Amino acid sequence: HEREHDREISELVTKHEEEMEKLRAELNKEQQHLLHEVRQQMAAMHKAEMEQAQLQSQTLHSLELEALRLSINNMHTSQLELTQSNLRKEKETALVELREMLNDKRAQEVAILQSRHQMEWEKIKEQCLKEKEDL
Repeated sequence: HEREHDREISELVTKHEEEMEKLRAELNKEQQHLLHEVRQQMAAMHKAEMEQAQLQSQTLHSLELEALRLSINNMHTSQLELTQSNLRKEKETALVELREMLNDKRAQEVAILQSRHQMEWEKIKEQCLKEKEDL
């Protein structure tokens, strides 16, 4: 009876150990499965965070480019306005100089014409006097 009892205990211990091994294997398998799921979730979260960071970086880069484009556009507009202003001043200066030059030339021509007129008048006057004397 004692041997039977020892055998039953031995069988129960063996059965218990087999069940424990089986449970350990299942537990290990479940742990591996959970670890795999956690790794996948972490990889997905990392990928999502990287995509978000890249999107933010691209958005920031786009905003910086737009700000730079606007700044360059404003500088270009200012430069064009300055150039137009300078050209307008140069044109006005050139027109004033041209007007003065034309006025001087006109004055010279008027003086020459008056001188010629005076000389011709003197010549005609002399001719008249000469003709009177001859008559």
